[in-house]
Amino acid sequence: MTSVFSADGKNVPCTVIEAGPCVVTQVKTVEKDGYAAVQLGFAEAKEKNTTKPMMGVFKKAGTTPKRHLAEFKFDEEHNLGDTITVDIFSDAAFVDVVGTSKGKGFQGVMKRHGFGGVGQDTHGQDDRARRPGSIGACSYPAKVFKGLRMAGHMGNERVTTQNLRVLKVIPEHNLILVKGSVAGFNGSTVLIKK
Repeated sequence: MTSVFSADGKNVPCTVIEAGPCVVTQVKTVEKDGYAAVQLGFAEAKEKNTTKPMMGVFKKAGTTPKRHLAEFKFDEEHNLGDTITVDIFSDAAFVDVVGTSKGKGFQGVMKRHGFGGVGQDTHGQDDRARRPGSIGACSYPAKVFKGLRMAGHMGNERVTTQNLRVLKVIPEHNLILVKGSVAGFNGSTVLIKK
C-alpha cells in the first residue's frame, strides 16, 4: 500500500496493482464449451516449466508461456492472441479485487474469533487465560454442534474486496490505483473485475 494526494489535498491510502498486459490464450464458445468466456494469461513463464498441453495452447494463441491464467466474461468480442491492457478500467469508477489472504497458520480462539479470554486469574484459573472455555451443552444434545468457533487454520483464503474506488489509471506502466487495501502479500496475484 501507499498513499496519494487527492485534488482537494487529502492524503488517500491506496494500493498499486499492475494490470496487464494480458493475452487472450483461449476463447470459449457456447457451441463448443457450453459457455462464453475469454481466458487471459499474465506474467511470463519459462518454457521448461510449462507442460506440453499448455505449450500447445500458447502456441495456438501465438504467445509466450504465461504463469497465471484466468477466465472472464466480456461484453465485447475478443480474438485469440489479442492483448488486453489496463485501459479497459479507464472508464470504471469502482472495481472488485479478488485475492488470497495472508496465511497465519494455526491460531487460537482469541486471535481467530476475538474471544475475550478469562480476564482475571481468579476462580482457580491459573493456566486457561486464552482458552475457549466450555464447549458442550448438557446430556441433551450430548454433542458439539458443527460450526462452533474453535481454534484452527486461519488465513490463506480467497477474499473478494468489493467496490474499491479507482483513483487513477496509468496506461504507460500498466498500473491501476485503487482506494484501500486488497487481500494478499506484496507481489501476489489478484483478479480485477469491473
